[in-house]
Amino acid sequence: MQPESLHIPGSDGLELHLLRWSREGVPMLLIHGFGNEAHIWDDFAPAVAPHYEVLALDLRGHGDSDWDEQGRYDYDHHLADLEAVIDALGFERVALVGHSLGGRVAIRYAGRHTDRMAGLVIVDSAPELDRRGTLRIQLDVQDQREPSFASLAEYENTLAHSYPAATPAAIRRMAENGLRRRDEDGRYVLKMDISLRGRVGELTTAEEIVEHERQTTELLWRALEDVACPTLLVRGAASDILAADVADRMVEEVLSKGRLAVVPQAGHSVMTDNPDGFRQAVCEFVLG
Repeated sequence: MQPESLHIPGSDGLELHLLRWSREGVPMLLIHGFGNEAHIWDDFAPAVAPHYEVLALDLRGHGDSDWDEQGRYDYDHHLADLEAVIDALGFERVALVGHSLGGRVAIRYAGRHTDRMAGLVIVDSAPELDRRGTLRIQLDVQDQREPSFASLAEYENTLAHSYPAATPAAIRRMAENGLRRRDEDGRYVLKMDISLRGRVGELTTAEEIVEHERQTTELLWRALEDVACPTLLVRGAASDILAADVADRMVEEVLSKGRLAVVPQAGHSVMTDNPDGFRQAVCEFVLG
């Protein structure tokens, strides 16, 4: 199943890219995490396409969406983009599936627009993140130079180190859809705005990191308390981002209609590590 490609106005005058697999049913919008793009959902989207109008968004600065020349990549700007896209598509109600960064954006939207939410799936994301995982990501992007590659295979090798549990097919797809060819020398470079890597790596002191995450955490817990729709929290059993106790608190103490699914043989990138397990867990929830 090959999705249709379309571009929709976001906020701040940016144009955002989406993939659409189907046109019938309640809209379901898939939102990827940091450094990924809409094709990260290729294994999952066809399973729900017969039942929902399924689309996947490239966040600003990722995939084939516009870069922000002013470097506006905070959660507020991603949230404004999501609001603009849903309005532009004319969706009165929507189900959101968000992974990692996309999960935090989806939590913000669901807490603010409770009347428009048909359902929410949070994939290995939370108001509080495990320091092991955030440190790993910061180390991965600490080199602020633009990486380039002589071939797709070279980038696949890099991805295999960053996603050690991902299937070969997922690694290949990330390489194919995450790079563009540079005109001046023919080498491959990331489609992702290099300044995004800088934003992740720029909080260099422990105090800055703690304060930034404290403010974000408080805001997201408040948003999660306001989520009223049926919600599935998906955790990779080996995740170093979403701790088990945080997942339990989200489902048992905060979400009014929350359920938890733990996918075995998967780390933080659940949909690439165990596509079958991820698909089964989410389909049981969204297809009922």
